[in-house]
Amino acid sequence: MELGIPVYEGVDLLDVAGPYEMFKWVDEKKGLRTVILSEDGHSVTSGNGLRFEVHATFAATPTLDVLWVPGGAAEIMQNMMLNPESAYLTYLRKVATGAKWICSVCEGALLLARAGLLDGHRATTHWAVVRCLQGFPKIDVDVTNPRFVESGNRLTGGGISSGLDEALKLITLLFDEKTAVAVQQTTQYFPKPPVWGNIPAAPACTIHWQTKKQNSAKGPLTRSRK
Repeated sequence: MELGIPVYEGVDLLDVAGPYEMFKWVDEKKGLRTVILSEDGHSVTSGNGLRFEVHATFAATPTLDVLWVPGGAAEIMQNMMLNPESAYLTYLRKVATGAKWICSVCEGALLLARAGLLDGHRATTHWAVVRCLQGFPKIDVDVTNPRFVESGNRLTGGGISSGLDEALKLITLLFDEKTAVAVQQTTQYFPKPPVWGNIPAAPACTIHWQTKKQNSAKGPLTRSRK
C-alpha cells in the first residue's frame, strides 16, 4: 500500500513531517510505504525555511492508494489555486481516481477543493481559512473546528498540528485501532499542552483564485508568513 504526500515550495513543514513520522512507525509487516513527492523530484523548502529531499517525481508515481495533501501559507495557496490545470492540481485529480483514501491537512483542503475533489463531502481546514473553503458551494464545511472530519473516503484535518491526530485516525481506517495505538505509544503522543487558548473566529477570506486581475485589487492575505 502506497501513501503519497505531494509537496511544493512553501509547504507547511509539520503538515508533512508530523504525519510522515506517524506513518513510518506503522509495523512494517502491514506493508505501508510512505513517499514524499514533488513535481520534478527536486528538494523543496518549507514555509519556515527548512529544505528537505523527496523520494520521487509525480511522473514516477502515477498511482497512489492514499493521497495526503499538506497546506501552506495563504499567498502560496493563492498562487497554486489560480490555475486549476496546474501540474500539482492535475496530479491530485489523476491519483485520486484510484485512491482508497483522499486526505488533506490544514489549507491542503483548499487544494483538494480547487481540484474538485471535495464536492459532495463534509470537510474541515485551518480555522483561518474556513471561509475560503466555504467559497466552494458543493462542500459542506464543518465550522466547529474539529481536528479531522471523515466523509466517505475523504479525510480532512484542521490546522497544522491536527495532522497528528488525523494520521492516527487514518492508520485506524487503513488497519485497525490496535495498530494506531501502537503508533501512539511508540511516539508517546499523549498531548498535554502547557497553555490552553481558544481558536479565534474565522476571518473573512482573503485568498482569491479566480483571476489575477481580481486578486490585484484585494488586500493582504490571511495567515501570511513573515
